[in-house]
Amino acid sequence: MTGRDRPRGLPGWFEPLLSRAATSRTEDFTPIRPPAAGGRPSAVLVLLGESAPGAPDLLVLQRAATMRNHAGQPAFPGGAADPSDRDPAHTALREANEEVGLDPDSATVLALLPPLYIPVSSFLVTPVLAWWHAPHPVHPRQLDEVAHVARLPVAELVDPANRIRVRHPSGWVGPAFQARGMLVWGFTAGVISALLDMAGWSRPWQPGRLMDLPAPSPATPGGAPDEVVT
Repeated sequence: MTGRDRPRGLPGWFEPLLSRAATSRTEDFTPIRPPAAGGRPSAVLVLLGESAPGAPDLLVLQRAATMRNHAGQPAFPGGAADPSDRDPAHTALREANEEVGLDPDSATVLALLPPLYIPVSSFLVTPVLAWWHAPHPVHPRQLDEVAHVARLPVAELVDPANRIRVRHPSGWVGPAFQARGMLVWGFTAGVISALLDMAGWSRPWQPGRLMDLPAPSPATPGGAPDEVVT
């Protein structure tokens, strides 16, 4: 997307994130390469808006605690592609509408990030970067899947006091964020961490704190776009 193609009114803080995102590679997010046969197509919506001028925030949801997979885990809106979806952007916006009531016309898609493969679930996830140009109230629509919706201020995400590492029972260790009463980890935290670096928003932090995640329920085999592991 060139400067002339960018939507009118796009906040200045989108740079250099937008330019970096447009040329980003899989390696910017994960060392895991998708297999030749690909994976199950899916998409998530990385929706940035403003709570106040010059104060960007990020829309996330928290999965219901009763779900069989990734119970209680914060995530981007999104899910598996339907046969009727035109492209990853359509998938991400449709899922966001179904999950939290997002009006697709209120968001402007800016870039598709590289598809990221999640071996544990065989999902091939395309993060869709978008600007929430007309924010409106959102809320859980699928109460059996979504417990809570929040707009996480970037200022809180980059605060060194809110950044930690987590260790999964499998032994995987990755970045995490504590914000608005949520612990954001796994795939979602990995994408957020990479985008904060691209935007030049990250602040130096000491990755000394390590939190052990609880073991998953025996009934939880895994398998969702936001499950783990980058």
